[in-house]
Amino acid sequence: MRRSAVDLQHLRAFIAVAREGNLTRASQVLHLTQSAVSLQLKHFQDALNLQLLARSLRGLSLTASGEQLLPLAERVLRSLDDLEQAANALQETVHGTVLIGTILNPGSIRLSPILQHLSDHHAGITAKLRHGMTRWVLEQVVNGELDAGFYLGFPEEIDPGLLHAVELMQLTFYVIAPKGWQDRIAGKDWKALADLPWIWTPPSSAHHRMLSRAFESARARPTIAAEADLEASMVDLVRAGVGLSLARDSIALSEAQTHGIAVEKSLAISIPMWFIARAARKDDPVIEAVFSAVAAAFE
Repeated sequence: MRRSAVDLQHLRAFIAVAREGNLTRASQVLHLTQSAVSLQLKHFQDALNLQLLARSLRGLSLTASGEQLLPLAERVLRSLDDLEQAANALQETVHGTVLIGTILNPGSIRLSPILQHLSDHHAGITAKLRHGMTRWVLEQVVNGELDAGFYLGFPEEIDPGLLHAVELMQLTFYVIAPKGWQDRIAGKDWKALADLPWIWTPPSSAHHRMLSRAFESARARPTIAAEADLEASMVDLVRAGVGLSLARDSIALSEAQTHGIAVEKSLAISIPMWFIARAARKDDPVIEAVFSAVAAAFE
């Protein structure tokens, strides 16, 4: 017998008749006519060159050959059902590569739980990370160079017609100064602090926008002593006595305790952290999966 001689429909007919014991009930299960089931059963037995069912007082009963082959036939059918289910699952699984723009440090943006959620729930998605300043991430998302990313920005900077954005949390920044400078910054306003040396940042950083906004509101121009493009470098320069900067509250308080730097909380600035993608891609399955992973990490 050639393997191709066994037809799937014939196999189903044999199993149905064997389980039900007569053609009437088997045809109802298969949604076929009795004659169609009888013909399929005949073809199946002819293909195997075996008699699998015999008539009895109760209808149709398995022969010795039928009793041996029925468990194998049922196993084949279960395997085929498993194959169909697996194929359907693969069709429903989201596949693709997503380029994500990151900022700050991995812990601050909860990168590990985000990637773990993607791995657990969307194994077909490969995440590739590109680190940069927050404004750079925004520009890359808008230009389509990045699929999604984190962004530190004020609400008015988010164009809903251009961006699909979800606010994740508020980050608070304190003014920090070198050790021993507490008396020089305590109780001072932005106008008074403008006369002290500042560690500035490039326009693409959130620090730049926060400080520019604060000094513009005070109608003051800060004294710039140095410029840095990394948060860690800014803190290092403050430690070294170069000048003032902004630091996230957790970092500022940790540095104050560990290295004795001065912290002024009265001039705290809060700014939202967002996860963004182009509005046109909001319903893209890959984008939806990534936003779902981010939401799970920040819930």
